Amino acid sequence: METTQRRIAATLDGAPYRTEITARGITAIADEPADHGGQDLGLRPHELLLGALASCTAITLRMYAARKGWDTGGIHVEAVLDRTQEGRAVESRIHLEVSFSAELPSDQRERLLQIAGACPVHRTLESPIHLTRSLKP
Repeated sequence: METTQRRIAATLDGAPYRTEITARGITAIADEPADHGGQDLGLRPHELLLGALASCTAITLRMYAARKGWDTGGIHVEAVLDRTQEGRAVESRIHLEVSFSAELPSDQRERLLQIAGACPVHRTLESPIHLTRSLKP
């Protein structure tokens, strides 16, 4: 059994929703658009989630293609979230659309589409996720 732990911190201090996200000494900004009370200084939290999935998919595809010696050219992954909420019940559907700037044979394209579902973030989102909370003393 392999265990992996990742740690990231989010700090909201000052502006209504501008939040600094830090991991490994790298900082990103999350915010809400002005029509939701934010300053639109960063991506929305759901956009960050989609970005994690899309970027992980592109990286996984690049790694696989490189091992196979396939020239994909640029890899573009678009992630679209459709989220429906009724009361506290939420149903989410995410669709990934993958494209390559280089022409690839259909068998390579199909294999890469299969591999797209094997990225670590994709597998995490499709597997049971157990969330817990605590207050720091």
